[in-house]
Amino acid sequence: MRDTFEYAVLRVVPRIERGESLNAGVLVYCRQRDYLGSRLHLDPERLRVLDPTADAAAIGRALQAAADVCSADPGAGAAGREALGSRFRWLTAPRSTVIQPGPVHTGLTEDPEAEADRLLRLLVLPVEG
Repeated sequence: MRDTFEYAVLRVVPRIERGESLNAGVLVYCRQRDYLGSRLHLDPERLRVLDPTADAAAIGRALQAAADVCSADPGAGAAGREALGSRFRWLTAPRSTVIQPGPVHTGLTEDPEAEADRLLRLLVLPVEG
């Protein structure tokens, strides 16, 4: 049986004024399966192309903070203690920061965990040539 899921790409926008972005993660939410997960991959070389002065370590920590909210890590604060749907909506709310969520999309899945892996490969990881 397939269930509806929602997902969004996490984008790194190192120079807000330029608007250039790099996909660095995905968020996946499936209410029916009680699932909220994330997958991250920050490519430091691609980041340097967009902004040679970008602090990859700080950006990596910001991405990890989003993943911590997804997993309800104790260090995630109040946002990490919210219900799954509330956490997903908080993480996908528009913002003008270095880490920005893309639009929310929907699909059908039998396995949201596998879907998160598939979306990471499809939307974030470098294309094998």
